[in-house]
Parts: sequence; C-alpha cells; structure tokens
Amino acid sequence: MFTSFNLKNSARVIIAPRKDTQAVTVMVFVKVGSRYEGVPLNGASHFLEHLMFKGTKRRPDTQTISRELDSIGAEFNAFTSKDHTAYYIKASKQHLDLALDMLSDMLINSKFDAKELDRERGVIIEEINMYEDNPMALVEDVFEKQLYGSTPLGRNIAGTKQGIVSMNRKAMLQYKDSYYVGSNTTIIVSGSVPKNVRRLITSYFQKYPSKRVGKRFVPQTGFAKPGVVLRQKATEQVHLTIGMPTFGYLDKRNDALALLSIILGGTMSSRLFIEIRERRGLCYYIRASVNPYEQVGHLAIQAGIDKNRVDQAIPAITSELAKLVRNGITAEELHRAKEYIKGKFILSLEDSENVAGWLGKQALFQRKVKTDRERIADFEKVTRRAIENVARQVLRPRAYRLAIVGPYTDHKQFTRLLQG
Repeated sequence: MFTSFNLKNSARVIIAPRKDTQAVTVMVFVKVGSRYEGVPLNGASHFLEHLMFKGTKRRPDTQTISRELDSIGAEFNAFTSKDHTAYYIKASKQHLDLALDMLSDMLINSKFDAKELDRERGVIIEEINMYEDNPMALVEDVFEKQLYGSTPLGRNIAGTKQGIVSMNRKAMLQYKDSYYVGSNTTIIVSGSVPKNVRRLITSYFQKYPSKRVGKRFVPQTGFAKPGVVLRQKATEQVHLTIGMPTFGYLDKRNDALALLSIILGGTMSSRLFIEIRERRGLCYYIRASVNPYEQVGHLAIQAGIDKNRVDQAIPAITSELAKLVRNGITAEELHRAKEYIKGKFILSLEDSENVAGWLGKQALFQRKVKTDRERIADFEKVTRRAIENVARQVLRPRAYRLAIVGPYTDHKQFTRLLQG
C-alpha cells in the first residue's frame, strides 16, 4: 500500500512503507528523455543525468558526493530512457535523511561547471563506444532506428559522438530548466520509512522549481516502412531482432501482449527457447520483450545465432510465430504464463528499489497508480481469446522488421528469409 500527495511546487510524492525491511530507497523520476530532444540536443537528457553527479555548491565535486554515499554503504545511480530519467539512492533506514538531502541537493543545486561538462564529453563518448562494441546491446538500437525511423524514438538515447562533442552548454541548461520542474517530477520513498517522512520530503524538496513544464515531445503517429537493416560487424555470433509495432502505455491490450511475449520467449520453457535453442541448437539466447512508449510500442524477439546457420534460424522463428497465430495457445500455457508473471512481480517487490521504480513509472505514464493486488488481478482477467486476438493483430508477417548485427552486407538475402 502507499500514500500520495503533492508538494506546493506540484511535484508528486508517493510513500510506500514496508515493515519487513531495514532498507529505504529514494527515487526521483523526471518525465523527460531522448524523445523530447531535437537533433542538436540528441543525448542531452543522458548528458544531464551524468552532470548531476559532478558537484553542487555544498558538495563541490564527484568525489565528495560518492565518498559521502560510500561511507554509509549506499547504492546510488541514475538512468535515462527515451521518455524518462530517474535518480535513486538506496540505504539503510537510518540514513534516509542523507538520501533525501543528497538527491535534492543534486537536483536543485548542481553547478554544471563548464570544465566538468567538457571533461564528461569524453566519458559519454566512451560509453557510446562501449555499446557499439557490444552487439547484443547494439542490435536493440539498430532495430528501433529501423522501426521508428528519423523520429526521436529512432535516435540513440546517448546521442552521437559528433553531437556530444559539439553540444552547447547554455542550450543544455535551458533544456533542463524546461523539464526539471515540479509538475514533471515524481518523488518516491519506499521501504522502512519513519513517521515524519512526509515532513522530511517536504523540507528537502520545497525549493525544487515550480514553473510550468516546457515543450512536450512531438507525438509519434506511425512507423517507418517494414524492412531489413544490417550493421556490419565482424562477429562470431550474429545478433538479430525480429520485431513489430504494438501499443502505447495506456492500451488495454498490453496485459494480453505481456502474457503473449512470455509464452513466445519469456522463459526457458517458452516456445521459441524450446524450438530454436533446445531442439534445433541454433542459438545461445532467445527472448521476447514488450516495449511500450506513449502512443506506440513494439514487440521484439532477440537472439544470438550461429552465424553459419542464420538462414535456418530466421524462418524457424517466423514459423513459430505463424504456428501460434494459426493454432492459438493452450489453457496450460496461459496458466503457466500467469503464474510466471505473478511470481516474478511478487519477487521483485521484495526490494524497495524495485517498488520505487514500479510506482514511479506508473505515476508518470498511467492514469492510476495501482497496488500490487490490483496489478495481479489485471493479469488474472486475461483470457486465451484476448491473447489470441492480440497475436493475430500483432504477429503479421508484413509488419515484421529485422535488424542484424553481424558480418553481412546483402539485404536481399535477409528480406527473402523474413518474408518466407
């Protein structure tokens, strides 16, 4: 259970107490990410996330911040996605005061020193290099570029190396000031919380800016044309994604879609894992995932394939999709998928950090923040017919997109394989 209230600056606060833990997590979500950026500022949301750890007026540098948190054994980090940014500190309950003090100080008083900013350009470029050298991560970006095209959702969250080198400090700070405001921010405190937690949160975040949020992103209205995109790389294992358009955050079909993805490739007993890995030995890993945004989303099937047998793997994967559409699912598969998703969900809520993340993302994108019981009840209501209907709507060969990272240059070969 949780309670919710708004500060005077319009920031939303959610408090989720837990009696069975000695830990507490403070997590702050800001509803801004790479899809809010124009081309000159592509990567700015992620860049700003880095800079929040570079020093405040009271804590002048990174070393001061990290040493203070390390001295209490805290876990702390931040992450940027295409539609939100989050910062968190997880510590033992007696250090809640410090966690609130530190996060509010970073978010309100960061200096964004010009020399630190220029130094961080190199750090981010090396982060981009790291992902480009990791084919399993790279194929996700290649696929979203193929699906969403030249729109903000098709761009890399971290930006480009050229863009990071040339990004203007003044423009970055104007961008930050437009979105790091109360009406665009949610603060979650989860775990072992004291009785005066509301007063503590209010005292530390009352100076957070309250002005109106800046320009919103341009809504996504469609997708790039289906096809194949290759990123040539001299790899021993081919990494590929076969995916297709689905639904936005608020679409009621998402629960059925989530269960469909589990049946297809969410577990080691799923259809794709058994057929492609266990029976045919074509891959090391294969998985399916649902990735919603506002207005739009996608289902992605990702695999690491033997480079000499990719011509067998792609038709084998699409054949399994066609088989599910043609024959539907069994009652046993539905039961197992529901028990799996409930079990994983319940286990995740044992951790105050996961609770904070789950509640915060709901607050940003859902009309109502649901309790764990309400969320479980949603999955219980999903029927076989609902899943089969969604499968027919989504698993359409003409809608399939294919992204591959591997030692290839011939698009025609893979277009033929994808179309069967």
